[in-house]
Amino acid sequence: MRGQGKADLADVFARLAAAEREHVDSVTQWSQLRRGKRPDPALVRWEAPAALPADAAAEVKTSRLMTPYRALAMAVRNEERAFAFWSYLAAYSTDPEIKKASEAMAMEELGHVATLRKERRRAYHRELGGKPGEAPAPIDRVNARRLELCLGTHLAALERRVRGPAAVRTRELREEAMRMAEDAADFGSFPASLEQRDAEFIAEALADAYLEGAERAGEAARVEALQGFAQKAISRLAWLRSLT
Repeated sequence: MRGQGKADLADVFARLAAAEREHVDSVTQWSQLRRGKRPDPALVRWEAPAALPADAAAEVKTSRLMTPYRALAMAVRNEERAFAFWSYLAAYSTDPEIKKASEAMAMEELGHVATLRKERRRAYHRELGGKPGEAPAPIDRVNARRLELCLGTHLAALERRVRGPAAVRTRELREEAMRMAEDAADFGSFPASLEQRDAEFIAEALADAYLEGAERAGEAARVEALQGFAQKAISRLAWLRSLT
């Protein structure tokens, strides 16, 4: 971004990079204190997904096509994956200390997701938005309840197609969507055309809306509720993406 003369976005990424380095350092220090040694990557029993493939890294560095919007879209995706990882660890760990630390990490990642999504929206309007001063055409709207119910229908269909742990997780998400439909009944205003999109698209629209709503809400209880919706929605989105 600095190479393209976009100092403001370069600063956003620099701050986030510093925060992520602090995460690495804190995990290392925690391991040193608890186990007397640094984490050993050789003990990891799963393969981490590639955060930035080689061709994408080359594009980031050299291509003028790497616009702020595209860079932020990549960053949002990876922050959501980080949030999903810590949330999963917090949910399934039986060690109280690991659970507490993972919850703290997840909340930090959620803050990063919110920051990057806000910057991405700004970049979208700068790069891809309509003409300045142009009034948007009126469109039919639906609330979060309608979209959560629609997503629940998609998840029910998916549940019939998958087996084993994936079916169990899909059922959990479907039941959660039904609960969220009632809890978020009065929230949001979305284009009705979203009801025609696929599960992943709807899930992302809801996650974005809950995050933005939490940023704008003034009442503490409302902020907390929308942040809770956002956490569930981002974990749901990350899981749906893992299937594809």
